[in-house]
Amino acid sequence: MTRPPEDFVTMFRERCRLHGLAFTFQRQVIYEALMAARNHPTPDAVYETVRGRIPSISLGTVYKNIKTFLEAGMLREVSLHHGSLRVDANLDPHHHLVCSQCLSIVDFEDGDVVPARFKGKLPKGFRVQRQMVEIVGICASCARQQSSY
Repeated sequence: MTRPPEDFVTMFRERCRLHGLAFTFQRQVIYEALMAARNHPTPDAVYETVRGRIPSISLGTVYKNIKTFLEAGMLREVSLHHGSLRVDANLDPHHHLVCSQCLSIVDFEDGDVVPARFKGKLPKGFRVQRQMVEIVGICASCARQQSSY
């Protein structure tokens, strides 16, 4: 992991300020690792990346900061039902392709899907916060492995 460009540091300082968070070097390095990851990483994967720059950082510190970023709205949880926390730094409206074999997750554009509409009424008092589409299938890499058996 190399040093971030100065404009990243400035952007991160501003995001922290906007979300009421203290700026720390550890938070900066964790957020930088999250922004660089395009594979919707687990906290354990982020920890492995961050340890390259901060060898003394603990896994608990990474988890705590990811939770702080989620609560502040600086990250989103990809799915509430994949069995382990997966995070997404892409806050633009989008959806996911999920491989049922390797559990890789790939973004696809919001405009590539027609929005879902309920035919009936939502349960009383339920308020929709956002809609996401998850398409589950087999990625090209796993399909190639299956066909080689």
